[in-house]
Amino acid sequence: MAPSVRYLVFDLETAADGELVSRLRYPGQGLEPIEAVNRYRAELLAKYESDFIPYTYQVPVSAAVVKVAADYRLIDLVVLDEPNFRPHVIADHFWRGWEKYRRPTLVSFNGRTFDIPVLELAAFRYGLNVPAWFDLKSRSFEQPRNRYNLDAHFDLQELLTNFGSSRFSGGLNLAANLLGKPGKMEVLGHMVQDLYHEGQLAEINDYCRCDALDTYFVFLRTRVMLGDLSRDEEQGIVAETKEWLSRQAISSPGIASYLKSWGDWIDPWKS
Repeated sequence: MAPSVRYLVFDLETAADGELVSRLRYPGQGLEPIEAVNRYRAELLAKYESDFIPYTYQVPVSAAVVKVAADYRLIDLVVLDEPNFRPHVIADHFWRGWEKYRRPTLVSFNGRTFDIPVLELAAFRYGLNVPAWFDLKSRSFEQPRNRYNLDAHFDLQELLTNFGSSRFSGGLNLAANLLGKPGKMEVLGHMVQDLYHEGQLAEINDYCRCDALDTYFVFLRTRVMLGDLSRDEEQGIVAETKEWLSRQAISSPGIASYLKSWGDWIDPWKS
């Protein structure tokens, strides 16, 4: 019998809805969607250090999900709505999958402030029914959206910063590199919007896969911190996962690239 899914480790990539940006930010100016997005990005960059458009204008264009068993072993890695990558279908598959697997714990890196709000807004935008996630009739601390309900959503950055008490400079890229994993490679987050405009959805999804894998390995290390796994048990699961990825790499250029940049964690207790 196949193991049941206990955790869904996920990562999301988004792109700004150019038509929405044109209509709301520049009404009556007749800007083409790409032109409107580029203008908004330029305005943001002139004021701030980033040209990233607020999530309220964004739609999901990629969602990679690592299905994980109760013993923390990887069951599968999927990209939702491949090869079409339709925003409304991606959002629907995400929420329906969470329900299908009996509401496993969602695991993200900084998903509390970005990925989950995007997916919630997508439910609003596309008319999706997700009553079990919002669950406003339960006691506040039992509701899945409660910040401290770690059984519903385990945000790894929240753990590492004591729920925002400190700033985790370096993000997922740094956390993955501390474990010898690839982190950011050829594609970076700020490139996703341009890749989307160029129609390079496969490249975006390969990037999303790699971020989801990095998130999974960071998740494993937090299990060591919390006493659920020993270092040897964790490294055993990492080795098993590498073997699984090696088989998948035959048909997945993204995973093949990830393995080329693979690094093993150097255990100081054994060196």
